[in-house]
Amino acid sequence: MKATATAHPIQGLVKYHGMRDPELRMPFHDSISVCTADSRTTTTVEFDADHDDTYIVDGEVVDGRGAERIDDVVDHARTLADIDTPVRVESENSFPTNIGFGSSASGFAALAMALSEAAGLDLTRPDVSTIARRGSASAARAVTGAFSHLRTGANDEDCRSERIETPLEDDLRVIGAMVPSYKETEAAHEEAAESHMFESRMAHIHGQIANMRDALRSGEFDRAFEMAEHDSLSLAATTMTGPAGWVYWQPRTIEVFNTVRELREEGVTVYFSVDTGASVYVNTTAEYVDRVESAIGDCGVDTRRWEVGGPARIRDPTDALF
Repeated sequence: MKATATAHPIQGLVKYHGMRDPELRMPFHDSISVCTADSRTTTTVEFDADHDDTYIVDGEVVDGRGAERIDDVVDHARTLADIDTPVRVESENSFPTNIGFGSSASGFAALAMALSEAAGLDLTRPDVSTIARRGSASAARAVTGAFSHLRTGANDEDCRSERIETPLEDDLRVIGAMVPSYKETEAAHEEAAESHMFESRMAHIHGQIANMRDALRSGEFDRAFEMAEHDSLSLAATTMTGPAGWVYWQPRTIEVFNTVRELREEGVTVYFSVDTGASVYVNTTAEYVDRVESAIGDCGVDTRRWEVGGPARIRDPTDALF
């Protein structure tokens, strides 16, 4: 009863904000994202009756709220498998975490995939996405991979992720501009509905989901990533006007925004996007990626170059972390 899985982190394109059901992590509205490779989380789980539940991420024992979120995923997988065996979990990330690059998504996606395999559950990836969602709603989309759509709902049959087929998978290149800054994504979701901007966001988000799906299906790069850029600004407006007045952006964040817009004025196909954090996704095409990466590096930030990542997958037993 042991398995290892890998999943890629996500970039939100139409991002969810706030929870309809915080316990089951069902968002108020749908969301769409794209996985970024080759960044990945690799997770090994083993059901072992001789040990208590143990969670280790990047060499550190997880406790507190982090352990509670893992418990939610592990307990649901055990319920589905009708077992109560303790589990050992070890996980490693190939990229910097907690700076706005979707590490919780890849982490819980890899965990759910490995748990399902180790427990002997015969599930589709949309099924597995409902397990991962209990740790992070974004993790549901990391399970199905590439461009994926998480639908909201009041149950697991409705609130699950599905992949969106699009010709943009081959041409998209993402430059990750790393701007380290501590963030509290969960706290922002808890107070989302208290922002006076929240109802305005809810009023347009469903149309934006439909338009994003249409742009992706038809392969319209500029239309899709212009919407992602605007959605980033909408999310920030809602977050910044909540009770805590969360402001994640740093001076280098704004510098990257301005550089992207200057490149666009020069005829470069490029758009920025941010999730809840100061780091920036810079979306461009294979034709322009070298020029864009050089310009972003000139902003004084470390960069990563990514392509579109596929769904969470089971690894060979020889890839186990223990």
